Amino acid sequence: MSGQLRLADSGEAADLAAFLGRLVHYDRAAAVRLQAPAGGGALAVFGRPPSFEVLAVRAARLAEPLATPLDVTVSAGELLEAVDESGAAVIVPGPVTGPPWAGVLPPRGGWRPVPGLPGAEAVRAAVAAAVAEFRARDEALPPQHRTRSERDRIGREIWSRTLGDTELPLRAVHAAQSLGFLRPVRAVVPAGSGSGSVGSAAGAPDPLELLVSGGWLRLRTPYGSVALRRPGGGPTGLGALQVRPV
Repeated sequence: MSGQLRLADSGEAADLAAFLGRLVHYDRAAAVRLQAPAGGGALAVFGRPPSFEVLAVRAARLAEPLATPLDVTVSAGELLEAVDESGAAVIVPGPVTGPPWAGVLPPRGGWRPVPGLPGAEAVRAAVAAAVAEFRARDEALPPQHRTRSERDRIGREIWSRTLGDTELPLRAVHAAQSLGFLRPVRAVVPAGSGSGSVGSAAGAPDPLELLVSGGWLRLRTPYGSVALRRPGGGPTGLGALQVRPV
């Protein structure tokens, strides 16, 4: 299925392009799965950046509900090239053979909050500290031990640690940071200002939320979500997250 989608404004198009650009940066052959229900007001874009072992989800508001549902897997690079930021539109490219992850998405519903997640500043600080630790330990390796396997071992040790009093591994938070999901929140700009849908706002709330459903964890931020299987979790469920603006 292909066709043009009208996004709510140029800001939505720019954010979608930025998300796709980050996915392509990590994997030039990246694919994304697109879903939008008939009558819904948002497009959900699912991607899987390599090495992080999470699913990334970005919702883009549509200018008007779709008459028919959309569910297709496409090339992230082709979709990026088809985004018209100034025109607030995107042409959906032709489908591609989806990778295995695209067939097993998080459940549609049943999400409930999980306590223990630190505040946004503390979460960003935890990622920064982990990155600094990795660099320091990597630089301290003697030349004969500076191998890919040793660096991978250090990375697994650091990024498998959990955040606060939760089951959420640091690799999931690192993924959210790398994909631009942990940047400070922006406030809504009044309609007709010509500045898009959002703008900067000092002191604005910066909400993060950790959710669980069955065998899945989900870190939701104002800019997108990352979802992953829980260690030793129950049934994973098939389907997709409810498509709505984040």
